[in-house]
Amino acid sequence: MIIRSKGRCRVETIFARNAWVDGDWASNVRLTLDGMLLRSVEHDAAPQAGDERHDLVVPGMPNLHSHAFQRAMAGLTEVRGPADDSFWSWRTLMYKFALSMTPDEVEAVAAQLYMEMLEAGFSRVGEFHYLHHDRDGGHYSDIAEIGARIAAAAAQTGISLTLLPVFYAHAGFGGAAPADGQRRFINSLDSFSKLMERSREIAAGLPGTVVGVAPHSLRAVTPEELIAAAELAGDGPVHIHVAEQVKEVEDCVAWSGARPVEWLLGHAPVDRRWCAIHATHMTADETVRLARSGAVAGLCPITEANLGDGIFPLPGFTAAGGRFGVGSDSNVLISVVEELRLLEYSQRLGNRARNVAAEPGQSTGAALFSGALAGGSQALGCAAKLEPGLPADLVSLDTAAVPYLDAAQCLDAWIFAGALGPKTVWARGRRVVEDGRHIDREAISARFTAAMRALTST
Repeated sequence: MIIRSKGRCRVETIFARNAWVDGDWASNVRLTLDGMLLRSVEHDAAPQAGDERHDLVVPGMPNLHSHAFQRAMAGLTEVRGPADDSFWSWRTLMYKFALSMTPDEVEAVAAQLYMEMLEAGFSRVGEFHYLHHDRDGGHYSDIAEIGARIAAAAAQTGISLTLLPVFYAHAGFGGAAPADGQRRFINSLDSFSKLMERSREIAAGLPGTVVGVAPHSLRAVTPEELIAAAELAGDGPVHIHVAEQVKEVEDCVAWSGARPVEWLLGHAPVDRRWCAIHATHMTADETVRLARSGAVAGLCPITEANLGDGIFPLPGFTAAGGRFGVGSDSNVLISVVEELRLLEYSQRLGNRARNVAAEPGQSTGAALFSGALAGGSQALGCAAKLEPGLPADLVSLDTAAVPYLDAAQCLDAWIFAGALGPKTVWARGRRVVEDGRHIDREAISARFTAAMRALTST
């Protein structure tokens, strides 16, 4: 498959009245974009003729956890079934969608999703990609056919990609045989190694793409497979679902005598390359140990709320030095600010306190935004900073509704009051969003609508 990029990518200079640099606001910043990179970042500068002027510029946010195909389900799983609904009943419906989608439909859905991410202010996505095979479970002639479709969607929209092929081999702890509904996910270590090799070939055709590995979960791999799959990441990131659900914790204890995070930290070489997705249900000791391992906690507050997962122990984790990032997981709603807001509000509800994520005297919006930038970029093997030599991933926020606010108040107003929003977005130097809309929105949305009509009619 030929991957082509769209959008303007040239030398241009942006003058920002305020820009988020090194974790704080800097005034009068000139940012020169040269191709895909930032050539220079000048502080306390004066605007020059030809500069494009913006009020507030921030780095694009990394989205560290996405299952692109699940965007097709958004809004379609909110009817209560005959019994109590849970993650496990939702998963049954998800499998039905997974088994029905063609590669063309996956690409159309992914492109719509990635367009929405860019419009929201995300500039890189970690695609936790496990929909690998044909609808009967057989391999495509290109073993990474759907991975190539994911890359094509990223190229069309302009979002940067960290591709995380998922190793998925079992239906439950202890190497249980996979269920029929999982047939499109399943690999042996041998076929997964071939999938990884082909994924790297695909990534080589899309500048800036990072390839890592995602052992799906402790229930989907054996201990030996976990280590073998993680080794295939090389120096790339390693992501794994862990301790998302209470039943998962109970099943892990029944299998091993240990809780999921406890078992993972005791049996795998967890370090700063690793990202523990969700890690919702941890003891105080597990929370501190995970933080001290250097791994990032991959939090998806909207999905975790939608699925009734629980509340992550953020205060104990960050107090022990832990890093976090945010992702959109099931992609039921795409919003940088909703993920950050719900992360904070869940803490307020659970701890019956306010401004939980911030240090004394610190803006909560600034704490959430800077924390998610740092953790997300670590987890995706990228850099999310306005710094010379780094990718030009920038978001200009529209301040027209709040001309009376100073820069220090704007992150709080964006996250908690919805008073601002992305107006212009550059991804690797390409201006992909103008006036809040993706430059290719009409074509992408038309293809998505056609795909959804076909999917929902069957």
